[in-house]
Amino acid sequence: MTETSPDTSPEVSAAAPAGTAEPQTAPPRSPEPPPSFVKLAMRNMVRKGRQSLLHFGLTAVGFIGFILLVAWFGRPTLPQ
Repeated sequence: MTETSPDTSPEVSAAAPAGTAEPQTAPPRSPEPPPSFVKLAMRNMVRKGRQSLLHFGLTAVGFIGFILLVAWFGRPTLPQ
């Protein structure tokens, strides 16, 4: 008595084109996932060093300046 599992069935699946002789397989996956955006950004920051620190400093100064500007215009007016 011989059993055939669904994986080794000689039937051709309905999704495969009629004229193909080779089964379609998915491309091989890499063993580790691609690096995250944070990891890539850190690698880039280490590689570019001074330029990254300059841009970070300018961004920090601009953000603090923006927050102070909003605080200045949004200050409450107290009756005198």
